[in-house]
This record gives sequence, structure tokens and C-alpha cells, in this order.
Amino acid sequence: MRSLLSFFALVWAVAVSAISTTGDRLLVVLDDVADQSSYSKFLGDLTSLSPCPLSVLRYWPRRGFKLSFETPKSESLSLFHLGERAYDHVILFPSKSKGLGPNLTANLLLQFINANGNILLTLSSGSSTPSSIVSLLAELDIQLPADRTGLVVDHFNYDAASAADQHDVLLLPAPHSIRPDIKDFFGAGASSNEVLVFPRGVGATLGSGELLTPIVRAPRTAYSYNPKEQGEVVDDLFAAGEQLALAAAFQARNSARLALVGSAELLEDAWFDAEVKTTSGQAAKTFNREFAKRLSGWAFQEIGVLRVNWIEHHLNEVGASNESNPGIYRIKNDVTYTISLSEWSWSSWSTFKVPANDALQLEFSMLSPFHRLDLALDPSHSTAEAAAYTASFKLPDQHGIFNFKINYKRPFFTNVEEKNTVSVRHMAHDEWPRSYVISGAWPWITGIGATVAAWLAFCALWIYSAPIDQKKGAKKL
Repeated sequence: MRSLLSFFALVWAVAVSAISTTGDRLLVVLDDVADQSSYSKFLGDLTSLSPCPLSVLRYWPRRGFKLSFETPKSESLSLFHLGERAYDHVILFPSKSKGLGPNLTANLLLQFINANGNILLTLSSGSSTPSSIVSLLAELDIQLPADRTGLVVDHFNYDAASAADQHDVLLLPAPHSIRPDIKDFFGAGASSNEVLVFPRGVGATLGSGELLTPIVRAPRTAYSYNPKEQGEVVDDLFAAGEQLALAAAFQARNSARLALVGSAELLEDAWFDAEVKTTSGQAAKTFNREFAKRLSGWAFQEIGVLRVNWIEHHLNEVGASNESNPGIYRIKNDVTYTISLSEWSWSSWSTFKVPANDALQLEFSMLSPFHRLDLALDPSHSTAEAAAYTASFKLPDQHGIFNFKINYKRPFFTNVEEKNTVSVRHMAHDEWPRSYVISGAWPWITGIGATVAAWLAFCALWIYSAPIDQKKGAKKL
């Protein structure tokens, strides 16, 4: 009976755990806690229930986040407790105040990211962006309009039902608005008759840093302006067309994530199941709910997380020992390196497949790489939950301290940085090949043999030659 209860307890412990790899503590910051009713479907998806595969349990959490709601000026709000993160993730909804108070300063938010915390940040054109948010985004090389307010409009791609006059509810075809190389993350499952609705939002411009990646860019016919100051004539645009990022991603060097959404209204219930009308009069369904799920899933590390299972390097020579990961090699050894990788996707670990237009590379380096090799898939060491990648090569003719290095950093995947240090020694005196094996040494060996033979012949001739008789050979005076 105890073992049965223990089994059920174990199943329940697994069931109630969040599918995020970094934790389930989620802080939701709203101007008014009552505003959560506008985002009930989005927040409900974060804690939603789905049927349990075991009939003995009726439901189990699918995402399993534990939500805490606070206002920006709440005295109990704190991102850290005793030097550690009090939450694993934060959602920041727009605020009407110019500042978010002493507990949500730009410095504290940066510290939260440096402590491996994840942030989902939303903006709105209906309110001025707080100064701490502007400073935070500036640190990440994300620029907002100078007046901290802006409205993105498009006179060719808008909802004819709700924005017939203002043209500020953008309709973006879901299969085409999301970049093709990231559809697996944010656009999978979108049909041709679904659109991503971007209502009354703010567009941002991104710097050229490698840590920033746009998710959804504005159409070429869209632009951003200040409706309060440029209501009649728009003569000074902040940005236009694909310069505007409507949704963007930032992944720090420690793999902490920040997702920026220019329209908080995109996450509201009203747009999750709404029917919109294009300028041509056709009705379309919204893709907002699935997009919100995938965007928050990426931000909270439920997808795109890579794990190194094991690393092995060993000699690849006939008669060599089977020692795994030795600390020392000899120059010109043949070596094989193998690494096993898994990818977390929503609820389980699976094999990580390197994209066809990409390569997972190994560097064998001292101060600079001596080898940089593409790793190939090794089916013999791969499983249903892990993919093994391998490469074989000959060590350089240089002794010293070397590193096997993997430095795989790609947008929307957590970073993989692995370094294994080994020593490479010279050949021992009895490991060099004999001179007679080297064909280039044969003339010299022949010369030495000829010299020795001539010397022996001379010695034999000298020894066995009779000496001259001094008496017979002497002349009489």
C-alpha cells in the first residue's frame, strides 16, 4: 500500500511541476490587480489544466505556473529575497505612471536578468512608457520614440471593422509576418486564413547587437507617429516599415530572456477569439492566442532550451586504450570527440537537430584554433531523447595546453558553451619511427654504411699488409 501511495505521490509531483526549465514562480505586475480580468485567457493559459494521461487523476497542470499579482507601487513587491531571486519570471503590463517605483528600477530589472530571471515586457500607445522601462530597453539597445509614446498605423493592412478611421489595428498574415527561420517557435500551426492582430501598439527600433532578434516586423506600409502632436501632419517619423519591430527577443549571455511586445492589447481576451475584417472585406480569425502562448513559452524557457548530456573524447587508433576523456594526449594522435545534446520543448526532452543551413562546430585551440570542424550526427550514440554529434581528427604537431571547445550561440536557443582542457605532449624518445622506416633517410644510412665498410677495409688492409724491411730497403753510403 505504501509503495502504491509513493507511486501516486511521485506521479503527482511530476504532474504539478511547471514545464519551464527555470522554475514556476511568475510575477504579474499590473497598474490595478483588477485589470487581470482583461487578460484572463492569457493568464489562464499559463495555469491551464489538461486531461491527465492516467485515469486515476482527472487533471494535471499543463504549464503549471504559480502566479503572483502586484502593483508597481506595492510595498511588498521585491524581485529579490536575501540576495536570491524571489521569482523566476516577470510579466510587466503597461503602467500609466511615469515611474514604476523603487522596486522596479532599471538597475533592479537588469540585476534580475543577470540572475537568470526572464521578463515578458508589454507596451501600449495609450500611456507613456515609464522611465525605468525606457532606461532598461536603452541598456539592451532597444530604442523607443523620443516622447515615449508612439502609435503604429498602416493604411493598407488594418481591421476594417474596428479601425476603419484610425487604421491603428494592424492585421498581419500569420504565416508571412513571422520570419521563416523562427516559425517553429512562434508561427507553427498558423493557417492561411489566420492573422496576427496588433492593436494600438508601439514599435521599437533594434540595435545591431547579436543578442537582439526581431520576431515580428511591421509591414513596409506601416509607420510610427505621435497622434497628440502630429495629428494632422506627419513630418518627422520615428521609424517606418521594417525598421519597426512589433515584437522582439533579447537573450543575454547567461541565456536569460526578455521578450518585448509592442501591444499589450494583443494579449487581451477580446482579440483571442475575435473575427476581423480585412480591407478587401474578407473575414479572418486571429492567431493571437497561439502566438501569445508561444511567445511567453519562449520567454519563460519552455521551448528552445538546449542541454548537454555528456561529452566524450578518446584516442581513435588501432591498439589504443579505451580510456575516456584522458587528460593528456601525444602530438599527431588520432582523436574522436562526441557531444550529446537534447532540446526541451514544452513537456519533454527530445533530440536536438541542427538546422540544415547551420553547423555545430568543434574548436581545438590553444591561443587560437588549430582545428575548427563541423560535427556530424552519430546515429550509433543517439537516442530518442538525445542526439550525438561527433568528429575525428589528428592532433597538431604542437605540444602545449589545448581545449576542446563548443561555442554554439543561435537566436532563440539557449547558449551551449563547453570547454574541456587537455595536455598535448611531445613524442617520447622510444616513440619516434626508426630511421630505416623513413625512405628519405636511406641515402644517409647508405653513406654511413659505406664509410664504415671503407674504414673496416682500410683497417684490414693495414693490419694484414707486411711491413717494409728497413735493412733491405736502406741504402749503403
